[in-house]
Order: sequence, then C-alpha cells, then structure tokens
Amino acid sequence: MGNIKFVKENQEVVAADGANLRLRAMQNGLDIYKLMGKMMNCGGNGQCGCCIVEVVEGMENLSPRTEAEDRLLKRKPENYRLACQTLVNGPVSVVTKP
Repeated sequence: MGNIKFVKENQEVVAADGANLRLRAMQNGLDIYKLMGKMMNCGGNGQCGCCIVEVVEGMENLSPRTEAEDRLLKRKPENYRLACQTLVNGPVSVVTKP
C-alpha cells in the first residue's frame, strides 16, 4: 500500500500496490490533462502522451517505463512518466501537467 502525493493539488491519495496512477487520479477528481489532452486523450492506452507527470519522489516505487513511454517520452527527463502506463507500488510524489 502506498500513497500518491499530488504536489500542485496538495492532495494525497491512497493506492493499493499495483494501482494505475492515471486511474487513481481520476477516481479522486484530480485533473492530469492540459487543455488539448482533455479533448484528445487516448483514454489511458499509452498512445497520445497527454497524461505526463513528473515524479519528484519515489521513482523506485513505480513500475519500469513501458515501450510506449520510451517512445513518447524520449526527449523528456527520466523522471517524466505517462500516468496511464505507471503502476504504483509504494509512496510517490508527482507533479501533474509539468
């Protein structure tokens, strides 16, 4: 069990091991999409790259980057992840819409 701290929103969400970061954010009313992402997101399939978050703490408690992330985030810092592709396995702090 781990908590996900959303830094900008100053909100903490409880997540079971293996919980999907995007789903936990949405289930708790947290907006992870910028304007274009709200209109054009792929619904969590790892195809659009609209749900980017910056991991500021707890990177070791997340699943490894997927092939979709490697492709869509190749020009982004290593601590950027796609929320839809990220599984949480412990405490983590993220910044939405970096």
